[in-house]
Amino acid sequence: MINIDPELLDKALRLLEACRARGLSLVTVESCTGGLIAGVLTAVPGSSDVVDRGFVTYSNEAKMALVGVPGELLADHGAVSEPVARAMAHGGLAHSAADLAIAVTGIAGPGGGSAVKPVGLVHLAAAARDGRLLHERVVFPGDRAAVRAATVLRALDLLEQLTS
Repeated sequence: MINIDPELLDKALRLLEACRARGLSLVTVESCTGGLIAGVLTAVPGSSDVVDRGFVTYSNEAKMALVGVPGELLADHGAVSEPVARAMAHGGLAHSAADLAIAVTGIAGPGGGSAVKPVGLVHLAAAARDGRLLHERVVFPGDRAAVRAATVLRALDLLEQLTS
């Protein structure tokens, strides 16, 4: 069995219950978390009535092929950027039957950072089919595991905001 932080499981359970109560379904589009958001959500029994699907779009090619992120956005802004996170969220909705999408793209480390885009930088975007979209740019402290765990927690928070 995989050990998942109880705080993450509790947050996932609350989010799933909120979605279920409102008849909403979810899609995840993940880069730096590599499927961890979907993994936490689907660790909760009965999540299949809320979680529609998850896309792991780790490479730029996957972002373009799986959820339609325009190559020009990637070339102009880089994969770790607000425009790309927003396009990933919109693409998740366009390529699924879900009502809500969460997208994350970032630099989990330990390498890959720069002065402009440091290790720990993550762009999160949550989109709803009704047009609402939330975006956050966060620089999380800690090592790779800490950045990824913090990203999952913040992603669940953003989705929860869209359910209210």
